[in-house]
Amino acid sequence: MQTHGQLRPSSLPFPGRILCLILLLLACAHGLEGATVTLRLGTLAPHGTSYHKSLMLMGEKWKAAANGGVQLKVFPGGAQGSESDTVGLMQTGNLDAALLTAVGLADIEPAVTALQSMPMAFHSLEEVDYVGSKLRPMLEQRLLAKGYVVLFWSDSGWVRFFTKTAAVRPDEVRKLKMFSWAGSSTEFDLWKSSGFNPVSLETKAIGQALLSDTVSAVPLPPFFALAGQMDLQLKHMLELNWAPLVGALVIRKASWEKLPVETREAMLKVATDIGRQIKADGRAENETSVAAMVKRGLVVHPVPPEVDAEWRSAVGKVEGQIRGKIVPADMYDEVQRLLKEFKAQGGAAPK
Repeated sequence: MQTHGQLRPSSLPFPGRILCLILLLLACAHGLEGATVTLRLGTLAPHGTSYHKSLMLMGEKWKAAANGGVQLKVFPGGAQGSESDTVGLMQTGNLDAALLTAVGLADIEPAVTALQSMPMAFHSLEEVDYVGSKLRPMLEQRLLAKGYVVLFWSDSGWVRFFTKTAAVRPDEVRKLKMFSWAGSSTEFDLWKSSGFNPVSLETKAIGQALLSDTVSAVPLPPFFALAGQMDLQLKHMLELNWAPLVGALVIRKASWEKLPVETREAMLKVATDIGRQIKADGRAENETSVAAMVKRGLVVHPVPPEVDAEWRSAVGKVEGQIRGKIVPADMYDEVQRLLKEFKAQGGAAPK
């Protein structure tokens, strides 16, 4: 005898059993919809910096946009290794996303080097913006074909030379031990063939390398010099606009498409806004970082026209090694064409 509260689907009349089954299926579907997707993001951006804080804020807004259905876990400060390591972890599915510089992005799509690896090609950040606006749609398509969705592009302003001793002219910098990113053997070879003394290291090893005098010159944006307190060892900065440090937030297409379309649309809007803020903060903080470091002893060396000409001559001598070896020839030529186009238009930056 069946007591009240012990009804089973099999004890119900046939129509009741069908209704019960439908309700069970709907409950299961609702449970699946409510499951939280965890996205793991790696970056070299140091812990506690504005970059890290912006990514954490993006995670909070993503969670809200997805009604709690998305959780972003950020691994800052190279916790997952170098940018090459980070890309490798995305390829194996151990990471879902990364905020990468052009060096790391080039491990996925070499054409991205055109945005960063052309020393002294850009004279202003307006030129950087113009060329980037023209190249990004094509680069995004290429990255998508490789399995990655670009959520936003950004940059950290100009890379400058920080040195232990005063060094303004190319020949003075050649006497120093120059940090070269371990992820780029072509960059190392370029420094070497140009008469410089490169030392191949990962970025997280710079601090110890400075203490041991393994390196005595590091090209990087002022913001990162301040964040890493490198100015305590590197007391001099050459005010030369060497190249912009460009990057992007990318996510594996496979990870992105696990999310509902409407959730992706809301998350992309959030990411776009965060990307704009990161870019604005990065450029502004480059200026304020120099001021902060000057207060504690950094010496800034301006670049007079004749010294600028020496640096441009040095770059010109290795143009053939940059074009085709570091930057794909077609992309190198396209950047040069766009720079001429920008100048012909009166230098009007894109809106």
